[in-house]
Amino acid sequence: YNKTKEPRIIGIGREVQGKKKNGHIFPFRLAVSEVILNDRVVFAGIVHDLSEVKKAESEIVELNKKLEKKVNERTYELEKTVNKLLQTNSTLESEISERIAIENKLKLSEEELKESLNKERELNELKSRFVSMASHEFRTPLTSVLSSASLLGRYVEGLENKNVDKHLNRIKSSVATLTGILNDFLSLSKLEEGKVEVNQTELNIEELCHEVIDATKGLIKSDNQKIIHTVEGEPRKFKVDQRILKNILFNLISNAIKYSSDDIYCKVEYLENDFLISIKDKGIGIPLEDQKYLFTRFFRASNVINIQGTGLGLNIVKSYVELLEGDISFESSHENGTVFRIKLPYNN
Repeated sequence: YNKTKEPRIIGIGREVQGKKKNGHIFPFRLAVSEVILNDRVVFAGIVHDLSEVKKAESEIVELNKKLEKKVNERTYELEKTVNKLLQTNSTLESEISERIAIENKLKLSEEELKESLNKERELNELKSRFVSMASHEFRTPLTSVLSSASLLGRYVEGLENKNVDKHLNRIKSSVATLTGILNDFLSLSKLEEGKVEVNQTELNIEELCHEVIDATKGLIKSDNQKIIHTVEGEPRKFKVDQRILKNILFNLISNAIKYSSDDIYCKVEYLENDFLISIKDKGIGIPLEDQKYLFTRFFRASNVINIQGTGLGLNIVKSYVELLEGDISFESSHENGTVFRIKLPYNN
């Protein structure tokens, strides 16, 4: 690499096997990066043990095998039942009414069995996608955290502060990414299990918006990017679940920051029967062909493939808005930005 500058392994992670001191062979991901330190070229290697990931993958394969075995067993039992029924029919021609009743019960049992098996398959597929997505999404931010933390230790000793700030910001950004992913998984799990309870308290919407804006300032990409908050209409007192509404706003504003480098606009409007919150950006927008799938779980638009995300945020936001008996809508055009609107009733 020093001769040709051709990065065959530099800056490119790959999976390999290594041997520990005790002789144990284990899989790991090796990432080698080139770092300029005091005008010297230094190569930093990061080793990420994949033993737990491989173990989890093996467990998923084993679960799939068990599920397939259970399906085969149930199918075999069902076939045996059908065969016995057919044999019995030949000797029960005089008992037509009874035979029809038995056949109806059998059809009902078969439909219930198919529905049960379909739910089991869907659950297994969902778990597999969780594991796959989590392992992929966690790997890059964690590598960045470890690499930056290592370099930070060297910069602290008497070197200029801009290097320290640079790597501290990388650590904060990576941790924020991981926290967002974990929050999405936890929110999705609670929503699926029906464990999210609505607890209404009197709301100061302007104060809540300022709290969310302060919480998202750490995600802003540059000093030129600002979050502009405005209010229209006569303020009114009303009750709403502040925790849920705060999660909705945080998700929408952080998305706007992620997909735009310009200012973000947070607007509150007091209407006659509802209040309206609009989050607007001037970012990359959403392609028209992707817009109908935007609230679908795990869906990501075709123009954000290289931007980190789980595809769960907007699905969770929509579920939260429905819990508050509100409506969510959006307008977007490719490369011209997006505006999301949340409308909630005063008496929800």
